[in-house]
Amino acid sequence: MKYPSTHENKDKGKAKTDISHFSTIEELEGKLKLENVDDKLMHSVLENDKESIDEGMMIEEALNRGIGAFTPDMMFEKLVKNFMMTKSLFGETLIRVVSGYDPEYLEKNIGIPEFQRELKKKIKDRLDRFKHDGVLDKQGTITEKGIELASLIMCVQELDNIIPKGIHGERIHKKAYIYGDKLDVRDYRKGDRYKDVAIKKSAKTAIRRGHGQIGIDDLKVHERQSKGEVYIIYALDSSGSMKGEKIGTCKKAGVALAYKAIKERDKVGLIVFGTDIKEAIAPTTDFSLLLTSIARVKAAAETDMASTISKAVELFPTTDATKHLLILSDALPTKGEDPEKATLEAASMARSRGITISVIGINLDSKGKKLAEKLVSIGRGKLYVVKDLKEIDKLVLEDYYGVM
Repeated sequence: MKYPSTHENKDKGKAKTDISHFSTIEELEGKLKLENVDDKLMHSVLENDKESIDEGMMIEEALNRGIGAFTPDMMFEKLVKNFMMTKSLFGETLIRVVSGYDPEYLEKNIGIPEFQRELKKKIKDRLDRFKHDGVLDKQGTITEKGIELASLIMCVQELDNIIPKGIHGERIHKKAYIYGDKLDVRDYRKGDRYKDVAIKKSAKTAIRRGHGQIGIDDLKVHERQSKGEVYIIYALDSSGSMKGEKIGTCKKAGVALAYKAIKERDKVGLIVFGTDIKEAIAPTTDFSLLLTSIARVKAAAETDMASTISKAVELFPTTDATKHLLILSDALPTKGEDPEKATLEAASMARSRGITISVIGINLDSKGKKLAEKLVSIGRGKLYVVKDLKEIDKLVLEDYYGVM
């Protein structure tokens, strides 16, 4: 489109317009595309497109609760027959979007026949609209377009949440790395390699303390500087106990990690585990791939942590680099004859390949905490015990900062 810039001259009381030159006007259009996730324009589009927001939130909440399809009659019947159980199953957000009513209002009026007829029609109309918009197919199953929209909504919500907390901050430090150059010395810690023991420093410490021989408390080890490249795999538990808010919060934390790490030119991978490995993505800089893969995660089945660690070993490159596995789970591994033993053996194998392991445990019981402590001790990582879900994204980024 061309737009003439003008100036006006008055001649005998009449306005005269001369065209002096042309300048181009760029036509801007807001589109919900993954490549625009960090674009102010997309934020503006989402803020002003309530229907898209509602649809995205509905899909996200459905996936978090293990729901992959919607049938109007079935949902209506569940609401009428047992509202409280349905509310627990679907969650307030999903019920609000699909029905068009606040859950409290529904609970008060659900027994009124006239209201039931109105509710049934409204649910059908709304789900028909979602089908027309392409987020559900004709059978009511969530489509790829629906998952993409849900991922955009999830991404924007999480970035709006974490950017004020300093996500764009500078790198704090580089992680000590077993294959790097020797730097300063520090006290020996359980899990350190004996080949890294600083003999002279350890002997001097023992002599200074008046010890006849070098003890564990006297040992000093060399710190080794990372070679710079960072590969991190985000392992997300999708077992049944993670349904709802737990998995939803953990998914958003995964988005935060992917966004931050890729901005720093590091690579992020993803493992989604339950009874088996549901998703496995080798460390990459493809944010769109990670975002949509995280968005489609559904909670169901048991926990197989040993297979998760073994899969991470396969996905990490064999090059000398910082390799770190971050596991999020709310329970002990439950699959196999001796799942705890298998998990610790897998951790030992990973450690021998230069992979460190951290665990974010959500409301772990005492037995689960003990296993997690053993796991991070072998993996030379950190254990974060979470009681407040709102802290998870902060802890995920804190762990990432520790390996940068």
